[in-house]
Amino acid sequence: MGSSDLEHHDLTVSNFGFSAMGVGDLEASEYTLVTLACDASPSVEGFKPQMESCLKEILKACRLSPRADNLMQRLLIFHHNLEEVHGFTPLKDLNPVDVDGCLVPGRLTALSDATVNALEALATYGKTLVDHDFDTNGILIVVTDGLDNNSTNTPKQAKEAIEKIRREECLESLISILVGVNIQDPHVSHELKKFKDDVGFTQYVELDNANDRTLAKLAQFVSKSVSSQSQSLGTGGPSQTLEF
Repeated sequence: MGSSDLEHHDLTVSNFGFSAMGVGDLEASEYTLVTLACDASPSVEGFKPQMESCLKEILKACRLSPRADNLMQRLLIFHHNLEEVHGFTPLKDLNPVDVDGCLVPGRLTALSDATVNALEALATYGKTLVDHDFDTNGILIVVTDGLDNNSTNTPKQAKEAIEKIRREECLESLISILVGVNIQDPHVSHELKKFKDDVGFTQYVELDNANDRTLAKLAQFVSKSVSSQSQSLGTGGPSQTLEF
């Protein structure tokens, strides 16, 4: 299923919207909304096949979860612009092979823009589901190998988006994970940790390289985090963060 089969939604802060399955087409009574936002700036080119394989493995692993029927996933790519590979779609309607070739490198890194868009989309679609009596929570995973150098939005606006989700109860709970990949420069590591704190991400994990082994470990970590958050739905709170 491609984004063309989904309903488009505009957003108020982000100038890039999102798509999602219509409420009337949903078959379960509760959902965990999963958003993967993945960096496709030029520096990712060196490990593009491994990163795409990681995204495929995340999807495959999530489909093996006992909660697979209650998961919807959105995949967002960012470089100098944002690109939605697919909007919020039930896992059963997604095919891992559709990830092949999705990381087409662009210029620069719009990290804050991607984060704001991802959070605002989670808030908007989550509120829609809650208003239609679906039990709904969410998890956001942002993967980047560098620093923001092309955003209109700011970390403060991303923080405000998280606060809005909590204040307006758009989701029962939200887990947010920032992942630094191939981080070998101490300055980049420091700035990403600062970005995590400025935005209010739940967790920051870091890989000092990007090879088959480390990205396979990342895929397992993400899928287990998704499964744990989904299992917490109905408890009134988020899942516990997992060790990477």
